[in-house]
Amino acid sequence: MQIIKPILFGALLLSAAAQAHVTLEQAEAPAGSPYKAVLRIGHGCEGSATTRVSVILPPGFRGAKPIPKPGWTLALRREKLATPYESHGRSVTEELAEVSWTASSEASYLQDDWYDEFALRGSLPATPGTLWFKVKQTCVKGEWDWSEVPASGNSSKGLKAPAVRLELRPTAP
Repeated sequence: MQIIKPILFGALLLSAAAQAHVTLEQAEAPAGSPYKAVLRIGHGCEGSATTRVSVILPPGFRGAKPIPKPGWTLALRREKLATPYESHGRSVTEELAEVSWTASSEASYLQDDWYDEFALRGSLPATPGTLWFKVKQTCVKGEWDWSEVPASGNSSKGLKAPAVRLELRPTAP
């Protein structure tokens, strides 16, 4: 019984660590499809409430539009595209690059013991692969910068603050 307890305790710690980051409601989607990115925030920073969530959108995530949240103010940052594209008969020369939701008042803070979701929609690239959403979570005390991306491959194993991974699978024939 002595051996089982440390193993069970270690498994529980690893399970808690695996859930201690920002995640997507749907972590996999067909390449080239419309996609609603629902970012799930499950805790604050060291017991402190979340006051701001900022997301840097991955290259190729086109036509992104955030979903407003009552009690939170939206801020958008756009960037010029190196290669414009056509959408609905018009040339798109710049794209949404970053979205931030900031609590409008202390009453809107996302408390450490609470859970919430922040969402936006857009279109995914046509090529299967991995997209990384980099999220900065700002709290009353401290912040988490969920932006680590593996040097190679698509596993976030071993990263302290991994970016949010979306796997693009081939579309069905």
